[in-house]
Amino acid sequence: TLLYTIKFELCTIMLGIATRALATHSVTQLSRTSVRSLATKVKVSKRNKFAMSTAAAGIGVVGYTLFGFTMAANARSVPDWQQIRQEIIDLIDDESVINPSVDEGVQGGGGYVAPLLMRLAWHSSGTWCKHAKNGGSDGGTMRFKPESDHGGNAGLGIARDLLEPIKAKHPEISYADLYILAGVVAVEEMGGPIVSFRYGRSDADEPADYKDDNRFSPDGRLPDGDKDAQHVRDIFYRMGFDDQGIVALLGAHSVGRCHTDRSGFWGPWSRSESTFSNEYYRFMLEEEWVEKTTHKGSEWKGPIQFENKDGDLMMLSTDLALITDPKFRVWTEKYVKDEELFFNDFAKYFQELNELGCKDLIDEEK
Repeated sequence: TLLYTIKFELCTIMLGIATRALATHSVTQLSRTSVRSLATKVKVSKRNKFAMSTAAAGIGVVGYTLFGFTMAANARSVPDWQQIRQEIIDLIDDESVINPSVDEGVQGGGGYVAPLLMRLAWHSSGTWCKHAKNGGSDGGTMRFKPESDHGGNAGLGIARDLLEPIKAKHPEISYADLYILAGVVAVEEMGGPIVSFRYGRSDADEPADYKDDNRFSPDGRLPDGDKDAQHVRDIFYRMGFDDQGIVALLGAHSVGRCHTDRSGFWGPWSRSESTFSNEYYRFMLEEEWVEKTTHKGSEWKGPIQFENKDGDLMMLSTDLALITDPKFRVWTEKYVKDEELFFNDFAKYFQELNELGCKDLIDEEK
């Protein structure tokens, strides 16, 4: 009887602590005044139910551990996903965060680092080959040379460095999972759809040849922006996507911009670089696009790209393939007319992309 009384009182105390912590977290969330944050806060708050259930589960773990039961001991190694998510959100909202580049324009703080984090997840995953059965996000292999120096990954060392403090605070999470979660949270914080996240990716301990470790991959597997529709299909079909998935996933270009010291291209795809929307497709159809020939009054010496008549927006050859290729254009026009359809499709295909080559992943809310 005494043992049951002690356990009941302990659980009551722990529940009180968990409840106060959750209330504090909610107040903190509501105190944010960023329009961008407010636009997505409802979606993020849906996860509070998971936070409470996790807290309740934690009480059980403490109780069983204190009284000699070992069946729940391994639960202590499960990452605190709610806390990690919040730290990624704080990173995105941090006005002092810098995304250095030689180009002018928005360079980081207050949400503008979010597109970089989404790109990190995208490029971590987009190396998968369904034929060779290697590449993908498992292993967190972009941490190592030569993959870190692959042309398509230029500038992503900045994103990886920004996430290092979070990794240091949560050593139980793999780099591979952290990179994907950062991209998922970034999409949500930019006002995009909620993308399901599942964890359980491993980390490679050291660099290896892709012939010896199938988590690694050779260079040349990411899209090259100055190519045509066939190149786009070659890249995405290799991963297992169809034309609908291709058009949806290229919608990631609704945010962010190109940098001359990274891809060699210059400029943003839209006028709202940190707001996820279907504007990318609308601008593609409504603007007139001509090949870029000058830059700041001088001859343009970068790779072939296109700009609108005002010169403030850009498109790559691979972007415009979505309207010049009839089969791609069908989906481009659908997404212009129906943003909800685009959001639903992006969430579906982005999760698929993030999980290519991964095995035995676990739902975040389990």
